[in-house]
Amino acid sequence: MQTLATRLIISLTLLTASASAFYLPGVAPQDYQRDDIVFVKVNKLTSTKTQLPFEYYSLPYCRPYPIVSSAENLGEVLRGDRIDNSLYQLEMRLDEQCKSVCKFDALTTTQTRDFKAKIEDEYRVNMILDNLPVAMVKMREEEGVPIKTYERGFPVGFKAAIEEEGAEKFFLHNHIRFTILYHKDIDTDLARIVGFECEPFSVKHEYEAPWDPIKPALDTCNPGHMQYVTHGLAPQIVEDGEEIIFSYDVVFKMSDIKWASRWDTYLMMMDDQIHWFSIINSMMIVLFLSGMVALIMLRTLHRDISRYNQLETAEEAQEESGWKLVHGDVFRPPGAYGMLSVFVGTGSQLIGMTCVTIIFAVLGFLSPANRGGLMTAMLLLYVIMGVVNGYVSARLYKMFKGVDWKVNTLKAAFLFPGVVFFIFCILNSFIWGQKSSGAVPFGTFFVLIFLWFGISVPLVFMGSYFGFKKDAIEDPIRTNKIPRQIPEQPWYMLEIFAILIGGILPFGAVFIELFFILTSMWLHQFYYIFGFLALVFVILIVTCAEITIVLCYFQLCSEDYHWWWRAYLTSGSSALYLFAYGTFYFFTKLDINKPVSGILYFGYMFILSYGFFVLTGTIGFYACFLFVRTIYGSVKID
Repeated sequence: MQTLATRLIISLTLLTASASAFYLPGVAPQDYQRDDIVFVKVNKLTSTKTQLPFEYYSLPYCRPYPIVSSAENLGEVLRGDRIDNSLYQLEMRLDEQCKSVCKFDALTTTQTRDFKAKIEDEYRVNMILDNLPVAMVKMREEEGVPIKTYERGFPVGFKAAIEEEGAEKFFLHNHIRFTILYHKDIDTDLARIVGFECEPFSVKHEYEAPWDPIKPALDTCNPGHMQYVTHGLAPQIVEDGEEIIFSYDVVFKMSDIKWASRWDTYLMMMDDQIHWFSIINSMMIVLFLSGMVALIMLRTLHRDISRYNQLETAEEAQEESGWKLVHGDVFRPPGAYGMLSVFVGTGSQLIGMTCVTIIFAVLGFLSPANRGGLMTAMLLLYVIMGVVNGYVSARLYKMFKGVDWKVNTLKAAFLFPGVVFFIFCILNSFIWGQKSSGAVPFGTFFVLIFLWFGISVPLVFMGSYFGFKKDAIEDPIRTNKIPRQIPEQPWYMLEIFAILIGGILPFGAVFIELFFILTSMWLHQFYYIFGFLALVFVILIVTCAEITIVLCYFQLCSEDYHWWWRAYLTSGSSALYLFAYGTFYFFTKLDINKPVSGILYFGYMFILSYGFFVLTGTIGFYACFLFVRTIYGSVKID
């Protein structure tokens, strides 16, 4: 026993040591010596107007030979990231001016058209240095104090009129001034990169003929003559036959920012007060609903159960009204009980995936430094949670006296992912048609299909096998053979009205956080406020549970025992409001004017709303299921 305890203590000590050695979030730091060569990588071109990413070299930029693509994880590929090498290289802690990259003698008609199209759609160039994305500096004031914030990437170019009231022309950003922030270790003189900033310029370079590709002498940018690129120089116009020279400056600046804090500026939250307002607003909803549930549970129900258990004669029992009268029908299996068990099983899978993802995200494993990590984690966790789906759906199906468990398991394995995959394939065909890097390659398609058929489906069958082997869940009250007639219901207790009312409060608890999530998805901003998200998710669970219990109680009091599907749809209807809010967001916050981009937006919003419906509906069903079993299990029935 002592040996076992000793081994356990040693194991825990080693685990603690390894945990302290592991840095959260992000990747391991890279130390650079003076004069080390650091290579800039290029990523996709992005636009909030089209939502269609393109590879960097889809435009006629200076190309290395050969172009080497970086290995990407599943999440990066699905996001449309395409990371390649470039001709931009920096010598650590060495400032350089007017470094020429390459020269295009004359733009062709195709090249001119491509540049103009990307400038028109406000595309931005994304680059990466030491795993940091390039960003433009934007200063804002907060209570009179200037605060530095970052705007990801830099524009391909801009439109402007040369003459007043003249036609607008297109200009290209062909000169980039990189500012590299580094933190130096005083003892070792090693440095770590903690910032990657840029300032783009458009300049019509002039040079001494003939052009020397190795050491070109630029007149517009010559450190020897103290001539530097400024915004006052003549800009580089985009026209057929134009000669374009690409160049860059490098400025290294020592910074007090430590490596562990280098993402803080990227992740700076612009409106944290709104988040706290959202939390307080949601908490007020929860307190209101909690008060109603407490009133029902502690006063009304307790009184009803006590009085009902004290009734001595059948005549007294018949005089009673309300939820007690439907005890013989309340556990009668609903219509389409197989489909209900499939939806609840799928919702359990999504709840498990969401909870574990949020836990990992709060701990820092899924930081933006780990590009694609969030998407990869969600996919893998969804696949692994298939065993939960199979188990829950089988248990419910057997409780409803279902016998064809294999067919039910197939529905559980294919219903939700089948709908999502079908929509995803349609959207992907549109992206392919636009030749965007957001189109999923065939290899990745095979990986997704393998995850689904090779791992998820067997796990669903495994969970279903064990769930169906267990004894069926027993009802606390015997069900009558003849269904009881349901009295005519008032208009406010009609199914459609109650369901639509039930979805308002769960949506109201999350809609402010939803704004930030949509902004990160469609306006290409970082989302890293997982602490707030975890709080909001807990509030969502409580709100869905409580509103469903309240409305279920009112339904049973009106002697309507068809509560199974209504419990699911009551909180699940919040997905309708989510999709409606997504539509409002599309027309008020986004500047999307291309049909394909609009189709992509509403397609992905439908998938998001569909998942939200299944998740919130399952929460409401579980709450109502436990509530009904608890109150009827407390009643004595002869």
